[in-house]
Amino acid sequence: MPIRDYSKVFVRYDLVTESPYYSIKRSAGENQTMAKVIECVILGDLDNVVNVVKSALEEEDPVDVIYNGLIAGIKEVSILWDEGVYYLPQTLLASDAMLLGLKICEERLGSPVRKRGLAITHTAEGDIHDLGQKIVNALLRASGFEVIDLGKDVSVSEVVEAVRENNPDIVCGTAHLSTTMGAFKRISDRMKEEGLSVPFACGGGGGVTLSFITSFDYGIYGKDASLAPKMAEDAERGMSWEGLRRKYNG
Repeated sequence: MPIRDYSKVFVRYDLVTESPYYSIKRSAGENQTMAKVIECVILGDLDNVVNVVKSALEEEDPVDVIYNGLIAGIKEVSILWDEGVYYLPQTLLASDAMLLGLKICEERLGSPVRKRGLAITHTAEGDIHDLGQKIVNALLRASGFEVIDLGKDVSVSEVVEAVRENNPDIVCGTAHLSTTMGAFKRISDRMKEEGLSVPFACGGGGGVTLSFITSFDYGIYGKDASLAPKMAEDAERGMSWEGLRRKYNG
């Protein structure tokens, strides 16, 4: 019987052949313990990330594991997303792996890690197509933001109430039907009535266009989900909705 070589059956060729960043990160540095944490996040390795992070915490400070392991790994994932190497499944797995590791580190610290900022996300009332929202959630979390995910088919009142109660840096909405995108304007009108001047990044399909989103206050058109973290970072630094609109929709 011939000896069969199965060593390449489970190779992630999307990483090995298409992206220079992963191979660089995999071999970079001398801290192999942290490299394993980074690799678990990049691969979305939910089966092993818990044990790998616990092992790292035997040698490293929890804060170092968070920033030099988990967040370093998720930054690589953001690069892979921008390159078009990663798509939604890989990005969501990586985000879940990072969150699992973060929970373990926070338990060791005894308190939650301070997040970079806060975003509220939702899919418009009457719309159940939440794929775009899931991508936005994953990318925002990958960039260090706490995300309050209101889910799909969320009423105008629920969104406005969440904004009032949580005072987020940014609100993100997605809609994929021309019949549901009108909820964005109703949210804007309600926020204006209540004096809630929060940037409102909107995207999706159908009739969700630049001209529609910029026709009401607070609205910033997000042509692509990858813009969400950049908009959130600017909002967290204090840029107004008018400033965001000039920068991204100018």
